[in-house]
Amino acid sequence: MDINGMYAQLGVSRAVYEYGEEVLRSLRERFDHIDAVAEYNQAKVLSAMQKNRVNATHFAATTGYGYNDDGRDNLERVYADIFHTEAALVRPQITCGTHALAVALSANLLPGDELLSPVGSPYDTLEEVIGIRESKCSLREYGVTYAQADLKANGSFDYDAIRAKINERTKLITIQRSKGYATRPTFSVAQIGELIAFCKGIKPDVKVMVDNCYGEFVEEIEPSDVGADMVVGSLIKNPGGGLAPIGGYICGTQECVDRCAYRLSAPGLGQEVGANLGLMPSFYQGLFLSPTVVSGALKGAVFAANIYEKLGFACVPNASEDRHDIIQAVTLGSREAMVAFCRGIQAAAPVDSYVSPEPWAMPGYDAEVIMAAGAFVQGSSIELSADGPIREPYAVYFQGGLTWYHAKLGILMSLQKLVDAGIVDL
Repeated sequence: MDINGMYAQLGVSRAVYEYGEEVLRSLRERFDHIDAVAEYNQAKVLSAMQKNRVNATHFAATTGYGYNDDGRDNLERVYADIFHTEAALVRPQITCGTHALAVALSANLLPGDELLSPVGSPYDTLEEVIGIRESKCSLREYGVTYAQADLKANGSFDYDAIRAKINERTKLITIQRSKGYATRPTFSVAQIGELIAFCKGIKPDVKVMVDNCYGEFVEEIEPSDVGADMVVGSLIKNPGGGLAPIGGYICGTQECVDRCAYRLSAPGLGQEVGANLGLMPSFYQGLFLSPTVVSGALKGAVFAANIYEKLGFACVPNASEDRHDIIQAVTLGSREAMVAFCRGIQAAAPVDSYVSPEPWAMPGYDAEVIMAAGAFVQGSSIELSADGPIREPYAVYFQGGLTWYHAKLGILMSLQKLVDAGIVDL
C-alpha cells in the first residue's frame, strides 16, 4: 500500500492529501529553520544535563516527605541552568500551568500590593485566580489589586498606558507570552525583553513574571535571558516532551523561587519536601526530548497556517510570520466549522479517535468550550489537540503533535471534516 492508501485508510481523501502536499512544497526553508533552532536547544538541554552529572540514581522513586531527594533537586538545577536562572522549582505537586502561575503570583504578592498586566486581559483561567471574576481564595480576596494596560489595536504595547498604570503599589508585572484565547500576536522573547526593560526603567524594583506556557524551546533564548524574574510553565506542555504525566516549573531569582516553594508546601519547609513518586525518568527524558517534540509541533502549526490561509481563513500567526509559540489560531467564523475542525483533530488521535467532541461548560471559562484531545496524558497540550471557546469570532486554537507526521495528519483530518461538512470546497 502506498502513502495515499495509508492516508485513505485513516480517512483522508486523495484531494485533501494532494492539497496538503502542494502546500508543503513551499515550506522546506521554514522547516529547516525550525530544525536549526531545535538542534541548538537540544545542545543546551544536553549541556545542562551533563554539567549536573545526571545518572541512574537520579531516577529513583521517593515517597512521603521526600527528604534528600537528589533526583528532584538535581532536576531543578538542570532547569535553572537551561533557563539561566538562580533557582528552579520543578514538581509533580504543581498540577497544571494555572496552578504554577497561581503559586508564583500568590507567593510574591502581599495585601496592599498591585498586580499589573501590560499586555491586556489574562488567559481565562487566571481571571478567577486574580479576582477579575469573583472566586474564593483569589488574590483580590486577599487584598491584592489588579491593573491592566490594553494592547493597541495592532497588538503592540501601549507604552503610554503602561507608564500611567505603574505606581507605588505596583509590586509584580505579569506578561503572558502566548495569545491564550485571543487572536493577538504571541510576543517574541525580544519584545518581552523590551517591555521588561521599559517597566524596570520606570520602577527598578518591580518583579516581572512571564507566563511561558507554549513558548519553551521555540526560540534559542527564553524570557529569563532578557530580564524576567520568574518564568512559569506546565510540564504537560513543551518542556515535558509528551512524557511528563503532570507537573509544572517556576524558574527565577532565588528570592522569588524560595517564596514559591514556601507557598507550594509550607513556610519553613519549602523545597525540602515533596516526593517525586517515581516520576523522575519521565521528567528527565521528557525534558531531553522536548526540543525535538517542540519542533514537530511548530512544523504542524506552520503547516496549518499555510493550509487555512490559502483557503481564506484568518490565521494568527499568518502563513509567513515568525513563530514564538506552538499555538495556531484559525478564525473559522461559525460554531459548525469549529466543531468540524475539532472532530477532525479527534479522529486523527491515537487515543479516543472514535469520540466526537462537543462543546461543554468547562470549569474556569465563561463560555462553552470545545476540546479535541485524544492524548496519552489528559489535557496534555504538547500532544495533538485543538480547542476554543464557542463565541465570536469562532476561532479554534490548534497545537501540539508529538511528531511532525502526527501533526500533519491532524491538520489534514481537520480539513477533511470541513470538506465533508460542505464548509470548505477544494
